[in-house]
Amino acid sequence: MNIAVDAMGGDRAPEVVVEGAVAAARRFGVQVILVGDQDAVHAELAKHDPPPNAIQVVHASQVAGMDETPTDVLRKKRDSSIRVAFDLVKSGRAQAAVSAGNSGATLAVGTVVLGRLDGVERPGIAGVFPTLTGRTVVIDIGANVDSKPNYLYQFGLMGEAYAQVVLGVPQPRVGILSIGEEDSKGNELVKKAHDLFRTGTLNFIGNVEGRDVFAGHADVIVCDGFVGNVVLKLAEGLASAMGVMLKKELNADWRSRLGGLLAAPAFQRFKARMDYAEFGGAPLLGLRGVGIISHGASSAKAMMNAIRVAGELAAGDVPGRLALALGHRPASVPANTKNRPG
Repeated sequence: MNIAVDAMGGDRAPEVVVEGAVAAARRFGVQVILVGDQDAVHAELAKHDPPPNAIQVVHASQVAGMDETPTDVLRKKRDSSIRVAFDLVKSGRAQAAVSAGNSGATLAVGTVVLGRLDGVERPGIAGVFPTLTGRTVVIDIGANVDSKPNYLYQFGLMGEAYAQVVLGVPQPRVGILSIGEEDSKGNELVKKAHDLFRTGTLNFIGNVEGRDVFAGHADVIVCDGFVGNVVLKLAEGLASAMGVMLKKELNADWRSRLGGLLAAPAFQRFKARMDYAEFGGAPLLGLRGVGIISHGASSAKAMMNAIRVAGELAAGDVPGRLALALGHRPASVPANTKNRPG
């Protein structure tokens, strides 16, 4: 199992990327191909003691900047570390690609290099969120800020298959994120998508609200990438702020400090459930291969887990299983069924 990793992607690349790659190779037994400036990558590798023959380095002469448009990266940087990583997947030398770099460029390059599964118009980024009852998949969390109703329905199909394969949910409950549970609530995109879901073959439970994301009422929650990214960043910010506020209150006086010491194991478990670094990265669903987008501020631990997730998805042939699931039902509802009673 070879995982191609964009060594130059992320706020603290290549330092934390290399550290995470070495940790993944040591802990999970995966083979990692670090793609990027070979001198910089080797300099970082010299600081660690990777397992023998576990890490390869492939040189890439260019880096996709965080402020560059996906179009510019595609046209002007064909030797970027992101592009070379996905080229390794396409050639079969690697089974998955991971990047914490420019997410728009990663999506564009992955789509162009690997191509889309049959019936998929736009790939979506799937995020796994902790809930009161387990976990839920939210799709899309940033790939498509301007979506169409048909895209949302396809996100639902891919999210359903992903929840079945990765979360082990036999018949996932699928909902659309809206401002109210009633069918009449939401903007035009949500209302038109609601008609598609209602006449489709998914286990559709209707609209869900923002407060339902962490309640566990749905196994898959569908939204456009603009809304999904806001949900993601809000959740990250809230978790971080809660941690700071809780720490401040626990240090307010001796009674609070004593209670904090007694409750420390519970706090650690809670932190692990909420920490995005435990999940590592989000898969690009709909590609003919495995692509993982990690947070730009990813730590070495987050990169290690992103590599783990990439290996798990590749080993489980998730793209193939998604293609099989999509092939057993239409990727969209025919236009003449939109107004059919549910």
